[in-house]
Amino acid sequence: MNEAKLQEAIANPSNLGEMEDADAMGTVGSPECGDMIRMWLKFSEKDGRKVIDRASFQSFGCQTAIAVASVATEMLKGKTIEDAMAMTAEDMSQPLGALPPMKIHCGQMVEGALRAALEQDAAGRGMEAASPMSEPVTIPGAPMLAESLQVSKTAAGKIKIVFEQPESEA
Repeated sequence: MNEAKLQEAIANPSNLGEMEDADAMGTVGSPECGDMIRMWLKFSEKDGRKVIDRASFQSFGCQTAIAVASVATEMLKGKTIEDAMAMTAEDMSQPLGALPPMKIHCGQMVEGALRAALEQDAAGRGMEAASPMSEPVTIPGAPMLAESLQVSKTAAGKIKIVFEQPESEA
């Protein structure tokens, strides 16, 4: 794992936040375990082909998930839908180096969120999109990822979300 790149992506994640004018959105994760990623995509046309113009994300998960999502949103810019669909979790986490076995699911969650957004776009165009991911959890039209987190009444634990204010520069 490339510790320097990982630390930079964690400290200064790119494209973090909701995209209000997105063309597609996909969410993957489980509110019960707390790991969730939502990805937004904005498309444009380039040389007669539909490409990803911008991508952004929100994440409730570990720092590695944030780092992979940050790197992936940068890699997606300018990719066609076909090229983006062909990207794997390994492709998206590659700039960070090999992930430890217990963190491989972070890349898989980012891949799942991307595929869910691409499938939403395909469905909106009346097309059927094939996905190797098994049944991603999608929440179309949900305004914020935090609002999607709900602990079932039978859950033993509780989730507490604490929003921190950025440190002001002195």
